[in-house]
Amino acid sequence: MKRKLAAVAVLSATALLTGVVQGTAAMAAPAPHTGAAVDPIALANGQAAKVAHALALGGKEQLVAKDAVVDADGTRHLRYERTLAGLPVLGGDLVVHQKADGSTASVDKATGASLALPSLTPKIPADQAADQATGAVQSTVGITADKDEAPLAAVHQTGKAELVVWAADGNPRLAYRTTVEGVRTDGTPSRQLLVTDAATGTVLSTHEQVQTASGTGKGVFVGSVPLTTTQSGTSYQLKDATRGGQATYTLKNKTSGSGTLVANSTNSFGNGLASNAESAAVDAQYGAAVTWDFYKNTFGRNGIKNNGVGAASRVHYGSNYVNAFWDDTCFCMTYGDGASNTHPLTELDVAGHEMSHGVTSATANLNYSGESGGLNEATSDIFGTMVEFYANLPSNPPNYLIGELININGNGTPLRYMDKPSKDGASADSWSSTVGSKDVHYSSGVANHFFYLLAEGSGAKTVNGFSYNSPTSNGSSITGIGRDKAAQIWYRALTVYMTSSTNYAGARTATLKAASDLYGATSAEYSTVAAAWSGVNVN
Repeated sequence: MKRKLAAVAVLSATALLTGVVQGTAAMAAPAPHTGAAVDPIALANGQAAKVAHALALGGKEQLVAKDAVVDADGTRHLRYERTLAGLPVLGGDLVVHQKADGSTASVDKATGASLALPSLTPKIPADQAADQATGAVQSTVGITADKDEAPLAAVHQTGKAELVVWAADGNPRLAYRTTVEGVRTDGTPSRQLLVTDAATGTVLSTHEQVQTASGTGKGVFVGSVPLTTTQSGTSYQLKDATRGGQATYTLKNKTSGSGTLVANSTNSFGNGLASNAESAAVDAQYGAAVTWDFYKNTFGRNGIKNNGVGAASRVHYGSNYVNAFWDDTCFCMTYGDGASNTHPLTELDVAGHEMSHGVTSATANLNYSGESGGLNEATSDIFGTMVEFYANLPSNPPNYLIGELININGNGTPLRYMDKPSKDGASADSWSSTVGSKDVHYSSGVANHFFYLLAEGSGAKTVNGFSYNSPTSNGSSITGIGRDKAAQIWYRALTVYMTSSTNYAGARTATLKAASDLYGATSAEYSTVAAAWSGVNVN
């Protein structure tokens, strides 16, 4: 699922509230919050030198603050990226947990390896590294067996190769980071981020920054919903000043640019039919609004990046484009119109899933490969599902099925199942040593299944009219703690304890720490987290 940004102009206009998106009440569990009196980044940067000294980092190493979470009791969780002689250290991120008095209680590191590089001089020049990266994309990276990601049709190099330190695999070495852009055969833009060894040119990591979920739509999904709009003269715009200025634009079947802000003279948009160009825009605007409200009212998170800035949504992308994507670089959601331009990809859990990739990027930034990639995808499935439950729309009844309305398989079946992921024919129900080699959309099954077991428990069950039957790998019986508490635990683990290289064993540790923080180490919630992970063979 992909990432991309559209420029959003700040308009001086009178906001006209035509309705407030309603959802469920805030979760019962206490949520961590960022202290309002102190800028979180300033707080973390102010501690950077002290933390570096306490960790005995080398003289050429520095910490750069990325985020900070402050609990109600004053406990701080300071997230840092690391540099070595000014070079970004990929996989060098860490989270420092401090008591209210400023003393450090513990540290979670993406890698424990020391950055003892023999030289910071590359053996391969930057232009050669960039050419090799482009060639690697052309020959291998663009060829995929993933059914929701088409092969690349064309690629081109973007900018120069950047010298970095690669530490994500525990073997720090000098490397280059190169971005190679292209277009897939289905019209989806691609932005591959490659890391190559600066001595040999070997590809160390590939990361598709534009992340997609293919499917066909079935018309307009959200039905009649309230929208917050902005009045400008005699025009009403799909621009929401109450949610960071997030707005919806139409690309009018183009594949580039910011598009045109959706507006009309009546303050009533769409008619529920795909043939009306505004109907897809209503879905997109509502999806962005309810995702904002879910994160705000559930976790106290102020927007995708927790900075109060709303994302842009773009509809009517391309022609016959059967896909939708999130792009971090443009901080925007983009939707195609589907087959024959009559089936917009604007389903609610698609919006929640894709925008949650932005939340992951702004926090743990889980590597989009191996087990951490599966956790990245599962995080979006988990919170996309929770957005659907939060909205609780009659036209889109919430459930534990992913993309059930877009009919990606053409036979009415959903894209993924959380109660028993293997029902899609490819996803993993439980962990094994080979899970990390699966496509991230399928390795995500382990965490999706864990979350379902944690929330609802094992065995046969009907939830909101949908029937499920969730097994455990060890034959155990599990009683769930409810999805609200399960979501609180996953969010705290993601934002406080996980790092870019967290794998499934690390996710078990992170969620147990989160459960202990929220409910206590002797609580039923804590023991159920442990039991649910054991139920998917993560011990």
